[in-house]
Amino acid sequence: MTQTPARQRDAVRTRAEVLAVATEAFADDGYSGARIDEIARRTRTTKRMIYYYFGGKEQLYLAVLENAYRGIREAEQSLHVDEMQPIDALRQLAELTYEHHLRNTAFIRLVSIENIHRGKYIRKLESLGDIGQPAVTILDRIIAEGKKQDAFREEVNALDLHLLISSYCVFQVANRYTFSYLFDADFTTEARQEHMRRFIGDVVVAWATQPQG
Repeated sequence: MTQTPARQRDAVRTRAEVLAVATEAFADDGYSGARIDEIARRTRTTKRMIYYYFGGKEQLYLAVLENAYRGIREAEQSLHVDEMQPIDALRQLAELTYEHHLRNTAFIRLVSIENIHRGKYIRKLESLGDIGQPAVTILDRIIAEGKKQDAFREEVNALDLHLLISSYCVFQVANRYTFSYLFDADFTTEARQEHMRRFIGDVVVAWATQPQG
């Protein structure tokens, strides 16, 4: 039986709502702690319906992971780096990554949880190989143009830059509470966040353009 457009819209909306609530549930409670019954209650649907859409708890968790990684990749693609000068493109990519992590803290918690499990579940997502590649591809394009213009030093490469940007962005979210306590610094203020956003842009540009020798 063919679904009507209205029913199709309801299905898409329900699936998206379940995915959003499940993201917070898994980020807050981990894979083991999250409960499908609670996700169903919060989305005003049923456990059976969630299983219908996703297949089971593990499949729902995998869908959450895939969606979280897809979000950062889509944000990166929105930059249109080919229309910028390489130094500007690199700075904007670093700052955009910071902003995305800042506004999507569940993503950081999910990544942390998956690393606690030593990548047990992410290895089952073959699609993430394709999803992850654009991050390096964008950097490759920026670097290639930067070297062509003699703006970047020769040893600069995409993986190092991606690691540098990601490590900073993940750390400032994952450790904000301990850092705030240990160093009496409020990481939630607009001024602090603006400083940190500009800081990562300055760092990556300085490293990529550092004179050789």
